[in-house]
Amino acid sequence: MRLILLGAPGAGKGTQAEVIREKLSIPAVSTGNILREAQKNGTELGLKAKSYMESGALVPDEVVIGILKERIAQEDCQNGFILDGFPRTVPQAQALEEMGVEIDRVVDLEVPDETILERMGGRRVCESCGASYHLLYNPPKSPDVCDKDGGRLVIRKDDAPETVRQRLQVYHEQTEPLKAFYESRGKLRIVEGQEEVADTTRLVLQALED
Repeated sequence: MRLILLGAPGAGKGTQAEVIREKLSIPAVSTGNILREAQKNGTELGLKAKSYMESGALVPDEVVIGILKERIAQEDCQNGFILDGFPRTVPQAQALEEMGVEIDRVVDLEVPDETILERMGGRRVCESCGASYHLLYNPPKSPDVCDKDGGRLVIRKDDAPETVRQRLQVYHEQTEPLKAFYESRGKLRIVEGQEEVADTTRLVLQALED
């Protein structure tokens, strides 16, 4: 199954992508993590993306589409994948179609902006593997230490409140139109984000089956 997870920054896409990845045995492809890895390694792509990401702006389409194309051509994506963070604009969605990538289902996680601002303040990310945690909703076993590889957990610059507000504005203006784009193709399923992660997961898995 080839899936897209839509939703504002902090809506819980990464958390749900992990659950679906385990259940369906397909990789979760987070463009954010790929871009951050490129930044960390100091690649040309990473340096290009850095200024955009730190200001809360969208990374240009040609940069994102280039790395995505390389990623989904890899062997582990042959039986399907979950896209988290792509497409972010209607032109990106059109580019995906032009690449011949057929998407089976698009799940949109709906969470109010005020809730997202609260959530982002508690988010921590592993600086080595990119795994995401939340101090309230998905805490690590040990404070400030990643469960997966023991890496240090940090607050990302783009999780700062003023950046989050900017990212939400960009989301509403540029990404939200994707809902209508995929609804017109009969692929959109909307899931209301719940207080408990497990409750949201149950609704997401239902949306994949209907």
